[in-house]
Amino acid sequence: MELLIAIVIGALFSAGIYLLLSRTLLRILLGVSLTTHGVLLLLLAMGKLNAGAAPLLHARAAAAYADPLPQALILTAIVIGFGITAFLIVLCYRAYQVLGSDDTELCRGAENE
Repeated sequence: MELLIAIVIGALFSAGIYLLLSRTLLRILLGVSLTTHGVLLLLLAMGKLNAGAAPLLHARAAAAYADPLPQALILTAIVIGFGITAFLIVLCYRAYQVLGSDDTELCRGAENE
């Protein structure tokens, strides 16, 4: 199961980086989203979540607990990812309104005007 999750994380990162290196703003937005999902899955895999175990440490069962820190990090990363995605959507929409295209080469040419 861990091998499958590692393969999925690698696929998300590789697809996200590939889309981040493209010229259109919409693909860059999708690349950021895929990379964010890869990070979330990586944090979940690093947390070693025990199915059926409470996320609290009990004195009697010290070995059977799930660490709550990765879960808190994932919740924080979801909120940050949502904020970045909302900002990039507005940025892409405004760039499309001004330039009439979502090509990043046109954004580079708009600096001189």
